[in-house]
Amino acid sequence: WVTVAADQAALRRSDIMTIDGLLQPAFGSFSASMTGATLIKVEREQPGDVALMVRDDFADHVRKAVDEPAASLGIGYLLGQKSALPPELVEALTVAGLTHIVVASGYNLTILVRLARRAFARVSKYLATLSGGVLIVGFIAMTGASPSMVRAGLVASLSMLAWYYGRKFHPVTLLALVAAATVLVNPSYAWGNLGWELSFAAFAGVMIVAPLLQAYFYGNEKPRLVPQILGETVSAQLATAPIILVAFGQFSNIAILSNLIILPFIPFAMLLTFVAGLGSYVLPIAAPIIGWPAEFILGTMVGIVEWCASVPWAQSKVVFPWWGAVVLYGLIVAACLYMKWRTRYRLYEASIVE
Repeated sequence: WVTVAADQAALRRSDIMTIDGLLQPAFGSFSASMTGATLIKVEREQPGDVALMVRDDFADHVRKAVDEPAASLGIGYLLGQKSALPPELVEALTVAGLTHIVVASGYNLTILVRLARRAFARVSKYLATLSGGVLIVGFIAMTGASPSMVRAGLVASLSMLAWYYGRKFHPVTLLALVAAATVLVNPSYAWGNLGWELSFAAFAGVMIVAPLLQAYFYGNEKPRLVPQILGETVSAQLATAPIILVAFGQFSNIAILSNLIILPFIPFAMLLTFVAGLGSYVLPIAAPIIGWPAEFILGTMVGIVEWCASVPWAQSKVVFPWWGAVVLYGLIVAACLYMKWRTRYRLYEASIVE
């Protein structure tokens, strides 16, 4: 982990840097740290990181069609690029419990995979699986192979392959397999990478807790869109709450409400942002007109996020011990076992691509 002065150079992913500074003890999953280092030299191979160049160029064209901060929010949805967001909007997203929607995450990837399956499944399963695989590889290439994205890519890929062959993964087996694969690459993920831990907890909430909740309250009837989103949001919040409380000592009280309002419109916002960027390439002179629908929905979302963050009771700060997290997870597991016993729901039916 290295920090340098902000005005020393415009650094990009895949740059090779020569730095000078005092090497300090490690933290988290890092082997060492260096703060306030001096940047001696930056080397950038040619043609360099092509996926990053495509992402940044597309983001620039989106900004020609959509004004800030709406443009950065849409780019965060579509490409997982969070660095350009204004600091005050990042803070508002954190308070509202919505940070996960503007970083490269399994949620964004799940939207793309589900879109590919639903768009091409009627043509052929092969085309649907192929397009889903291309989207997975392309999304990870643009956003970077972070621990959470590698996990999301593996889960989505294995789920797509299982769907293609007419089979299903048990969620526990799937998560355990992906966890083992990623920890095999870097064992420190399991105890030192908070993003990895939160990522698996959130997926466990969506793939295990949410289906059991829906089966408990709706039986064999499939819930409508809003109840489904509410169930998945509550489940992900429950599964990640113990880790968040221990690590940050804070909790978003308004997260369920803010997610319920924002999440249903994210696929639509992603589509409009893509259309705005594409329109900026094809008809640059008409870019603001083509981008107006995206700017309207994204601007509305910015307003909702800021309102949610401004509510006095939006966030609570608590001191939470590690053993409290163990107790909470014990209660969550007990509740899941009870709901499974009452509903006799087969977790094999849960799939992120359906």
